[in-house]
Amino acid sequence: MATPDRIPRWDEQLQRRLARGEETALGELYDRLAPMVHGLAGRILADQAAAAQLTREVFAHVWEHPEDFDPAQGSLRSWLGALTHRRAVDRLRTRRGAGPGPGRGTGAAEEEIRAVATAARMQYVVDSLPQPLRETIAVTYYDGRTYQETARLLGISEQAARQRMRLGLELLATELADERARQEHTDGDGGR
Repeated sequence: MATPDRIPRWDEQLQRRLARGEETALGELYDRLAPMVHGLAGRILADQAAAAQLTREVFAHVWEHPEDFDPAQGSLRSWLGALTHRRAVDRLRTRRGAGPGPGRGTGAAEEEIRAVATAARMQYVVDSLPQPLRETIAVTYYDGRTYQETARLLGISEQAARQRMRLGLELLATELADERARQEHTDGDGGR
């Protein structure tokens, strides 16, 4: 909660407004984060209509249950990303017949779902990186360029290119470790 010395974050203020039933708060949240939610859902589901439906469902959930978001656990953007990811993976499992239940969620279908979900999550993280890190990763990693080539293309020093790449990869590794921990937690509690 906010202390007298600290102004509440946008996330906390928005959550309070949602809890009071302020429709403008939902509109503000939607305008700001719907592209991220839809993009993540689209990458996992590979179906724009299903992504649009899931986006509506995620924001309906936020409207109906604003108390589910805990600002002490992280940002609203991060929470929405995790909620979207979890629901999209569940939808993908259902679609492919690898949903939770006895004898399900194993084998090639589950491995494919996990691979798609992890790739989508990593792309979400890359897309969320600050522009200089995102740009360096795109040029160096995705385009297969050396640090020298990247530095020349971006107009930065080779050392800066290396530092940006290292920081970007560290952030990706942290997110991947968090994703594994979430998956282990989900597997351990039966998906809750």
